[in-house]
Amino acid sequence: MSRFIERTDARAEPGPTPASASASASASASAPAPAPAAGVASAVDTEPVAPVRARATLAVTSAATALALMTYTAPAVTLVDTAAALHTAPSAQAWLLNGTPLGLAAVLLVAGSLADDHGRRRLFVSGTLALALTTLLGALATTTWQFTLARVAQGAASAALLASSLGLLVHAFPTPRGRLHATGVWGAFVSAGIAASPVLSGALPGWRLVYVLLGAATLLVAVVAPRVLTESRSPRGGRPDLPGAAAFGAATVALIAALTLGRDGWLRAPVGLLLLASVALLGLFVVVERRVATPMIDLSLLRNPAFLASSTGGLVTGLAVIGLFSFLPTVLQKSLGMSPMATAWLFLLWSGLSFVVALQARRLAGRVPTRVQLALGFALHAAGVLTMLGAVHAGSWHRLLPGLVVAGIGSGLLNAALPLLAVESVPAARAAMGSGAQQTLRYVGSCAGVALTIAIATGTGGGLARGTDVAMTVSAGLAVLGAVGVLGALGLARAAAATRGSVTSGAGSRGRN
Repeated sequence: MSRFIERTDARAEPGPTPASASASASASASAPAPAPAAGVASAVDTEPVAPVRARATLAVTSAATALALMTYTAPAVTLVDTAAALHTAPSAQAWLLNGTPLGLAAVLLVAGSLADDHGRRRLFVSGTLALALTTLLGALATTTWQFTLARVAQGAASAALLASSLGLLVHAFPTPRGRLHATGVWGAFVSAGIAASPVLSGALPGWRLVYVLLGAATLLVAVVAPRVLTESRSPRGGRPDLPGAAAFGAATVALIAALTLGRDGWLRAPVGLLLLASVALLGLFVVVERRVATPMIDLSLLRNPAFLASSTGGLVTGLAVIGLFSFLPTVLQKSLGMSPMATAWLFLLWSGLSFVVALQARRLAGRVPTRVQLALGFALHAAGVLTMLGAVHAGSWHRLLPGLVVAGIGSGLLNAALPLLAVESVPAARAAMGSGAQQTLRYVGSCAGVALTIAIATGTGGGLARGTDVAMTVSAGLAVLGAVGVLGALGLARAAAATRGSVTSGAGSRGRN
């Protein structure tokens, strides 16, 4: 990890450029600039960040992000053992997987806004400490609901950590080139966390020990973080948007509860009522955001094609990628009789490739636009998943290997492009908010994806193997739609740019005449 960060930091320290000066001017115009601490660039300061501070910021945020993703994916290969220990009914097993993404989706948006307004380091340290404590509590759970509530709390803590970490990186790496490499490393450690967790979970003798070790490691990061991170904020004034946070959080909880309960019957009254409540609460959220002085999210961003591409990318990643690969290890254990460790090593092919590709994808900068890279990642995921059709029914894990390779490359491209697009699509002063918005949709999508995958795989006639093939086909179809949506947003951005250029050219011509 240190080699990756040192190389990144070395590239992130060039002197001021016209591009960085322009970006800094834009950031200072959008929000009052905090007073710069020693060695840290403010919104109007174009001096490079001190090497030690930048390297430390990247190291701590990357380590914490990897641990958050390890906690998130910990139940993937131990779901069978965890459900048995907690006496979880098959219809309730989706909650064991959906607890953390539920907390993430409900809190990420408000966490990003709070980080920008009240201090990114403060929220990062608080989130990391809370994640450590709630992970340790998860190890002590004895019932399904205790474990699920601990997982929801882990998700809320992870939301504070993840949303603020990208804001810290944008502040520590003020130049576009430095930001590119920093977000690339950060995205790679998203993949690293996903890759390491199944191996750790499969190697340890019990699922509770996994949470003890993850909690202890996260606590260590929480202790180190205040010593090496520098506070930054872009305050807008006014009070926190608590009504908006309450409305959005409640809408998210209602939606995910409906999707999770829907696998037992979509026409049941509780499912319909929860869906209606979600729609009503989202409407209330929009009304609140239009009226408050400091909204959690600037609704005018919805007219920005880059922000739409970022949002679409996050949502489809959750639906198509996370949803499928969160449940597929359980399918292999039940259908092929594979052990948790064997499943972990198999999926390391997918997640390990994702890490390597995400780390190297920054070399595509200047050659492949971020949104094209995102669309390519979706296309590769779809292609890889389609090659895996029939493997479970045939009882052959070997037939999964080519698809895992192709899908792993696609996942790496997604994990590299998404964080960069999140901070590119909003003003630099609102980087944590942009990250929170995209990741909110990512984890709303993952909750829906997990519920949808389990419902299809276990509810389709013909058994689990046939149902898994249907779930894979749906995942591939969603990924194709995601690629089309992202490229559509790219076309809108180009058209808008061409229109602005035409108007500017016409105005200049009239001025000369």
